[in-house]
Amino acid sequence: MSSEPREPTEEELRAAYEAEIKRLRVEHILLDNVAALANLGMRRTGLAPGTESERDPDQVRLAIESIRALLPVLEQAAPSQIGAIRDAVSQLQLAFVRIGGQAPAPSAGDAEAGAGVAEGSTPPAPPQEPIKPGEAGPAQRSGRLWVPGQ
Repeated sequence: MSSEPREPTEEELRAAYEAEIKRLRVEHILLDNVAALANLGMRRTGLAPGTESERDPDQVRLAIESIRALLPVLEQAAPSQIGAIRDAVSQLQLAFVRIGGQAPAPSAGDAEAGAGVAEGSTPPAPPQEPIKPGEAGPAQRSGRLWVPGQ
């Protein structure tokens, strides 16, 4: 009798895949992809120590625009996560500007979000925590990546 585990058969693999597909929901995939876009986009800013050579503003812009395009869908599919997603994309936008990228033009959703600010007044400023070149930001210092639902 061998103590080594045997390889699963093709039929067992297919059954496991089917079971996984049955429990999976589209919003799970959307949230996983948004988390991946935010984390990869932040890495491509090159601001975290050891990632300087990975700086790619075009990739950061693409990550930002992709997440922003998904926001209206996510507001319906995962409303409890929208605050964390908006925070993540805001941090990514700030990092993008910090590396010299041009701030993307506001979308219709952004205009609606700012509608509560009275004309002539300024919106509240984001928390000020200057990051020195080569220093990790708050997310990097915590050692945690943003994960939907946490």
